[in-house]
Amino acid sequence: MPKDWYEWHDLYDTEPKLQQRLEIVQEYIAYSLNASPSGTIRVVSVCAGDGRDLLGTLKNHPRRNDVYARLVELSPQLVERGRATIESLGLAKQIEIINGDATLATNYVGAVPADIVIVCGVFGNLEEAELNRLLDNLSFLSKPDAFVIWTRGHSNGITYSDNVRKILSASGFEEVNFKLTATGDMGVGLHRYLGENLPQPKEQQLFVFSGVPSKAR
Repeated sequence: MPKDWYEWHDLYDTEPKLQQRLEIVQEYIAYSLNASPSGTIRVVSVCAGDGRDLLGTLKNHPRRNDVYARLVELSPQLVERGRATIESLGLAKQIEIINGDATLATNYVGAVPADIVIVCGVFGNLEEAELNRLLDNLSFLSKPDAFVIWTRGHSNGITYSDNVRKILSASGFEEVNFKLTATGDMGVGLHRYLGENLPQPKEQQLFVFSGVPSKAR
C-alpha cells in the first residue's frame, strides 16, 4: 500500500479504477471548458496532486490559452512534478501550482471565484461533518454558473456518491452529468452552481482533511 500521496499517485499507472476515473474527470473538464463563455476561464483545483487531470486535458484542448488556474497541493514532490508538466506544456504564465494547505481559504485568494472548480479525490477523505462543511463552502470558490467536478469512491456496497449528489442538489447545484467507472466503485459528478458567489468563506478553514494514502477512496 502507498505510504504517502506521491506514491499513491503512481497507482494511476497500474489501477484500472483510477485510470477510468481520470478519463471521466478529463472528459468533464473538457466539457466545462467548451461550455464556458468566450474569454478567460478561471480554474481552481483543491488537493490537486500533480494536476494531471487538468494538465492532461489542456495538452491538446483548443481553449488552453484561455485558462488561468491555481492548483493547491500540500505534497512538495507532487507540486514539483506538476510544475515540470506545466513548464513542458508552455503554460507557466497561466497555470500556478502552489505548495500549500488546500483546506485554507487564504490559498485561493486572487483565484476565486472560479469558472471551474475541481474537487477530485477529496470527499472520500473527509468525515461526514467536514464533507458538509466543504460542500457549503463551494459557494466561496464558485462563480454563478461555475462547473464543479468531483469524485467519490464506493466501498462495502455503499454508494457514497448518492449522498454527495443529494447535498449538492439541495445547495443550489444542478447536476449536469454523473458516471460510474466501469469497475463500478468510483463515481464522478459534474454540477453547475446556480446560486450567488459568497465573497468571504464562512470560516477560514474550509474543511479538515483526515485521509491517509493507504485508505484513500
